[in-house]
Amino acid sequence: MTAFRRAEPAAAPPEGQPFALIGREGQRQVLTALNPAARALGLRMGQAHADARAMVPDLIGLPARPDQDRDALRRLALWAERYAPTVATCALFPGQEGLFLDMTGGAHLFGGEAALLAEMRARLAAAGVPARVAMADTLGAAWALARFAPEPETIAPPGGTREALADLPVAALRLQPAAVTLLGRFGLRRIGDLYALPRAGLARRFRGEAGLAVVERLDQALGAAGEAVDPVRPPPVYRAWMVFAEPLLDTAGVDHRLDDLARELARQLDRDGQGARRLTLTAFRVDGRAVGLSAGLSAPAARPAHLTRLLREKGLEHLDLGFGADALMLSADRAEPLAARQGEMTGERAVVAADALAALIDRLQAKLGEDAVRQPVLAESWTPERSERWIRASPEAAAVSVADDDPARPLMLFDPPEPVQTMAELPDGLPAQFVWRRVARKVARAEGPERLSAEWWRPAARPERAPRTRDYYRVEDQDGRRYWLFREGLYGREDAPPAEGEPPREPTWWLHGVFA
Repeated sequence: MTAFRRAEPAAAPPEGQPFALIGREGQRQVLTALNPAARALGLRMGQAHADARAMVPDLIGLPARPDQDRDALRRLALWAERYAPTVATCALFPGQEGLFLDMTGGAHLFGGEAALLAEMRARLAAAGVPARVAMADTLGAAWALARFAPEPETIAPPGGTREALADLPVAALRLQPAAVTLLGRFGLRRIGDLYALPRAGLARRFRGEAGLAVVERLDQALGAAGEAVDPVRPPPVYRAWMVFAEPLLDTAGVDHRLDDLARELARQLDRDGQGARRLTLTAFRVDGRAVGLSAGLSAPAARPAHLTRLLREKGLEHLDLGFGADALMLSADRAEPLAARQGEMTGERAVVAADALAALIDRLQAKLGEDAVRQPVLAESWTPERSERWIRASPEAAAVSVADDDPARPLMLFDPPEPVQTMAELPDGLPAQFVWRRVARKVARAEGPERLSAEWWRPAARPERAPRTRDYYRVEDQDGRRYWLFREGLYGREDAPPAEGEPPREPTWWLHGVFA
């Protein structure tokens, strides 16, 4: 648990000068943050700004920016992922913002719990963020000790939560000020005073939900009730770490160590038969910030060379290392089973081609953006212009092929189809001549019709464009050019009658595509 304050870009007040941030609560301006000098003069959080100026005329105030505070707290949480994969923000009360870190089984990586807390405070202090830290069995106990324990670094031994919290004020239970005041009226000022009271009787001393909140917070702090947190981002499935005694000052150093990170991550993936579907390279800067670079993969992959090449294609030069980064993390935020494929019996060339296609798609997406590389796939529709849709490119979708018995379709389709004037020997007969783009073309050969019924279940945008039956013809002119024509509508037996009051619609001819 770390307490946190936002670094204000304006000039800092003189040493010992009372200073406060001014926010709005309804129609009033109130104090939302105070420095030690302002607290020493009797000012308090939530006090009206006018009253505070009456008490301390030389109070310096700046407008509060809660959006910037939340953004700064989230950036700090991303930086804290160097210590734990699960980090959540805590901003229940203004001025008491902090972080929750799940250090289960991870403290030994930093030399033990005491060494971990000391390193955390030292790094935050070097970045200009004063903090108090604590470690306990529960989130509620860590929150209480970080803010109300005498020492800035406190560790509650395993199983010793009750003793560690007993002498702390009841405000350490994350209670609203009204509940704290009411408990004080009953003579309950320390958390230890609540231990001997029956839970039902404690809840009945309050009205509404306040009593239940006291019981719930007490049980959460003691571990009798569970408590869930919402991490700033989901913990990675796999991750590889590297810490440096001297910070890396440029991206060339990051690039030099990327291969080692990729080999370690690939070893973890290969051990479990998994392949990464999303990679994130995070650099932890010495100023308390974290910068990252993410790339998606079109298919599961665990080859180190492919992982490193993909991140380099994404652009390592875009990483802003500031004054240097002293730790790197390469994580697989999403992974899927990596199916084993047998090369020789199923065709080694096909396997190599599939891998090469996946690598090409990944590189293009890294360069152009994940949503910029798309491909058409077949869609279920009788109407040719609706028989395909565009999706994000992937090797699986690219492997889908059209059945051999599907009717021939031209490679070039016009969207929308272009109108033509056609002459035929009979109204329903084969076209003998048609005019397209002001050029008359005499038909030498024709094949058809291929009748496609109207998709009557699709609503028409306009009544005059209600769907009608189509008869498609493959025709060839005297110069050997081949076209795909269709007649929309049937003479005298139209399936979709015109709207009331409208004259019958005559069939029309259209050119839908050109064969290569």
